[in-house]
Amino acid sequence: MPKPFAVNPEVLHKIRLMQWRDVPRVAELHHAAMGKSLWAQLGQGFLREIYRALLCTNEFVAFVYEEDHQIEGFIAGSTHTESMMQSALRQRTLRLGLKTMLGLRNPSVLKRLLDTPKYFQQSAPSTPVTAESLFCSFTPKLRGKRISGHINKALFDTLYHLGHRQVKITTETDNVGANRQLTSWGFEKQSTFHFYDKEMILYVLNFETSDRVTAQDWRHPTTLANFHSN
Repeated sequence: MPKPFAVNPEVLHKIRLMQWRDVPRVAELHHAAMGKSLWAQLGQGFLREIYRALLCTNEFVAFVYEEDHQIEGFIAGSTHTESMMQSALRQRTLRLGLKTMLGLRNPSVLKRLLDTPKYFQQSAPSTPVTAESLFCSFTPKLRGKRISGHINKALFDTLYHLGHRQVKITTETDNVGANRQLTSWGFEKQSTFHFYDKEMILYVLNFETSDRVTAQDWRHPTTLANFHSN
């Protein structure tokens, strides 16, 4: 059983809800850390447009870590990824379509794009789990400072506050660092599946049995103030 997470209020003070003005920097960080992913291969123009679309949905939950007025990391999740993507596509169909066409320089990218809807079926746990942690990226200078653990907690606490008892996350089998971190957080391996010609692992974290997660809404600054007072 993982030990309770030791929270540093100074780190939490630098974590806030992702906003519209953050999109260009978030797109940069996403592209730098996940350059081989489908979204990144479609270009930063597509990334900026998709994040703007996601921010317009009710299901999107995302935080940034800001230090010295510069965003150095972010985490993006959802309360229901399939519904979120459908809503984002409906709201900004033309803009996303244009950015997608501009990013389609490689035929293999088109094949992966057409395969994308299969993700929801292939990554589904045996017991339904709708909340999901999707993307997380930080600049190299933050490695080893436990920033990722704090921003994960902000997302998980908020999802728990919103009524979700579990969260799922998928990662590549050969991503040693990600698998180690997820295991240390108490995520349990549910299954493996193939997607985009890669072997993936599906993990699920049960909030109700985790000593690291509490039902708090970190989307609001008053939560941090309450944390200090406690």
